[in-house]
Amino acid sequence: MYKQVDSTQLFMEVRYPEKLGDDHKTVAMIFFFGGGWNSGSIRQLEPQAKYFAQRGITCFLVDYRVKKRQKTSPFESLKDAKSAIRYVKKHADDFGIDSARVIAAGASAGGHLAAATAMIEGYDECSDDLSVSCVPDALVLFNPVIDNGPGGYGYERIGDHYKDFSPLHNIKKGAPPTILFFGTKDRFVPVETAKYYQKVMQKVNSICELYIYEGQEHGFFNYKNFEYYKETVTKTDEFLQTLGYLNKEPIIEIK
Repeated sequence: MYKQVDSTQLFMEVRYPEKLGDDHKTVAMIFFFGGGWNSGSIRQLEPQAKYFAQRGITCFLVDYRVKKRQKTSPFESLKDAKSAIRYVKKHADDFGIDSARVIAAGASAGGHLAAATAMIEGYDECSDDLSVSCVPDALVLFNPVIDNGPGGYGYERIGDHYKDFSPLHNIKKGAPPTILFFGTKDRFVPVETAKYYQKVMQKVNSICELYIYEGQEHGFFNYKNFEYYKETVTKTDEFLQTLGYLNKEPIIEIK
């Protein structure tokens, strides 16, 4: 359990790499599932977590509050995402991870949460230790809902709070290196939005790799679409190699 709010207990599952020496500190990768801040399951990104654990990264599958289960808003979801990253960093020694090499990854609304932990100030749980930064060192975003402004996803629930809640509207210098994946038929986030996000990231001199897949819809990267699951995992692996977070070996078959 990483957090308790009233009677709600929130958990994360950990996937550890095999065969690590006692003194070896690994990279951490924290996954946030999608579901519009309404629903969803940590199982969504479990295949990705299993793969990257085999590649030597300690992976965390995080549960967080959603409307269907806890009757909460997107704001509580973000508070939980920030709490989760702080928890992992604070317990870095227990997990055997390097607290200076923490990747936040997410899909759809979970992609929003991952990006928002890096870009958005405030929305901190009052019980959090704010001396521990919730800002990750890299972002892996699968069709994230990065624009919550008028015309963007979730505006009807977020309203004018979008100005300090929407990642697209809060990109600033020092934003972590990021990789994004989108399909051209995504009905929630237009490709033009993703391209604009990349442009703003480049303006503040942050790395932002964007991969666009013709004819693909929202959620195309999930394991059931194995071809695109494999493609996006491969691109993520290569991206993390460029950051020095992974070596080329061991080569793991994606299956």
